[in-house]
Amino acid sequence: MSPASTPADELVALLEALGVHPVEITRARADGTLVLLAIERLALGQELRHDLDEACAATGLPSEEIRHIWRSLGFPDPHPGELTFSDVDVANMAAVAELMHSGVVSPEVTYGMTRVIGSSMARIASALVDAVSARAEQRASADDPTADYFERERDEDNLDGGDFLGMFPAVLEQVWRRHLQVAARRRLLRSDNEGGPGLVVGFADLVGFTALAQQVSGEELAAVVDEFERLAYDVVVAGGGRVVKMIGDEVMFLVEDPAMAAEIALGLSDASRDAAGLGDVRVGMAIGPVVEREGDAYGTTVNLASRATSIAYPGTVVVSPELREALADNPNVAFRGMRPRFLKNIGRVALLVMRREDDAPSTIREAIDERRRLMRSVVRERLAQHGVDDE
Repeated sequence: MSPASTPADELVALLEALGVHPVEITRARADGTLVLLAIERLALGQELRHDLDEACAATGLPSEEIRHIWRSLGFPDPHPGELTFSDVDVANMAAVAELMHSGVVSPEVTYGMTRVIGSSMARIASALVDAVSARAEQRASADDPTADYFERERDEDNLDGGDFLGMFPAVLEQVWRRHLQVAARRRLLRSDNEGGPGLVVGFADLVGFTALAQQVSGEELAAVVDEFERLAYDVVVAGGGRVVKMIGDEVMFLVEDPAMAAEIALGLSDASRDAAGLGDVRVGMAIGPVVEREGDAYGTTVNLASRATSIAYPGTVVVSPELREALADNPNVAFRGMRPRFLKNIGRVALLVMRREDDAPSTIREAIDERRRLMRSVVRERLAQHGVDDE
């Protein structure tokens, strides 16, 4: 990069070379969204050369099957004659067709996998764009629309955005491989314990979230959700559990070991009281058989845990009788019976409130505190690099 040029000038030159209309470039520069415009033009890096009929001829799949796969990935139906597919898209669909025709995978399994892949990748892409947009808005609010997204000392020959976008495929592949290993290990361990009490399913949600949503701005509400999500992942993963999904103000998790599940539930309740900006968290848990499909979990055990959460008081943990029995020999927890409740689609159940014994140690608390100390250290280091005093 020449001494007189700026990162924004580089992006403008790149977009001009790509044939982007000057009006679009001017608008993006004024809005502080040059990086988003560059991502939109550079992310795919492939020419869309094939319409639906050509994709059918190349893959041997009927049009409705290609439409179904494309919708499962989260993309809208192509219009007749529209150039929708790249060479890579067609090659991937041809490979999928070969697998289905050979009987290696059924169409049902194929559609299920494409739904999981599409929804997961859509969330990752959205999170990345949200992060870039937030940075652009910060710069724009500071009257600096030419956001410095790229290092000024960057190699002059590396102007294609690869340093920004090129890292993500490798990161995604490595994280996928690690999760694949963990998922296989989890299933192997579960097969060794067949005939046991089953999995512990837990739900935790923020009390008063609906009322809060009517009182604060969208930015403040998003900050609360982000804090709760960070808390949930820290506590559940530190306790040996797995986050199944976040649903706004609620987290669903699975745990193999009942004792670890108890630590996670009580840890969520404890940590939420200490977290700035968060109210009380209520938790419901049940143990039993669970149907796992496409990264989600279903069944009566899941329904029972969800219903238990809905009747829990703020800051409490409510568990099923079966989980109470599985924790009978655990000296670190105590239980208080609730009056039997009639739960929708389940029937009358005598749930229990679980609490920590006063003298019981909290191993998960130590993990949470260590995580927070590490995050504070990282923040201080970054502030110091920018010459800012964190005091």
